[in-house]
Amino acid sequence: MVLVKKERIGDIHLLHIAKQDSWNESLPFIIFIHGITSAKEHNLHYAYLLAEKGFRVVLPDTYLHGERDTGLPQNKVVMAFWDIVIKTIKELQEIKEHYVITGQADPGRIGMAGTSMGGIITYGALAQYSWIKAAVSLMGNPGYVHAARSQVQWLKDQGTELPFSEGDLDRLFTALAEHDLTMKEDKLDGRPLMIWHGQKDTVVPYEPAREFYNHMKLKYNDPEQLLYILDTKAGHKVSREGLLKTAEWFGRYL
Repeated sequence: MVLVKKERIGDIHLLHIAKQDSWNESLPFIIFIHGITSAKEHNLHYAYLLAEKGFRVVLPDTYLHGERDTGLPQNKVVMAFWDIVIKTIKELQEIKEHYVITGQADPGRIGMAGTSMGGIITYGALAQYSWIKAAVSLMGNPGYVHAARSQVQWLKDQGTELPFSEGDLDRLFTALAEHDLTMKEDKLDGRPLMIWHGQKDTVVPYEPAREFYNHMKLKYNDPEQLLYILDTKAGHKVSREGLLKTAEWFGRYL
């Protein structure tokens, strides 16, 4: 039987999923992050499949989402996108340390995954944390600075009044550079990474992730440890194949 428990670490609300008969054991551990304006409960199907394979999975609510919703209008939550990304990456360390200290997470077998914003956060986490052994980015973009600059320019072209000064933007781009895997590619260090994207995705276009894959595959000693899947029929929604491949990837490398 797979158990689902609501837990809290400081300000972070999360769901904790694992098999009942191994609940108190040290297990391979996966942190799975949801997308913008979504919440932890929306990815329970991933957690269930992974728990069935013997993993312990936690699904946190990111800042301003789910049980951490402050009532901020959705458009303002979207405007805070990159702040949420950076804050979540910092919180990953706190989450990991909690479950390692409790003896429930095997410190040598920790994985990271996410959808959309969560897939973007996964790339940034790889740029920061060597303790991530394997990862899956679903519908993510590894190029933080380029993506943020493009978003700002698009908003300006639309005549949107931005709630940021030029100084604010410069500070944001500097902070994003520290988490930009395309600028810190050596941090990937050959770790197993699966990338999934839908070719018809208009929310997070597939091209940046594909370009990153094409560049990085030449640097992997074991090419099987870097996988790129482009679903020609999918838009901004992970297919069942992507779900099953995620579970298969962690089963192989974690």
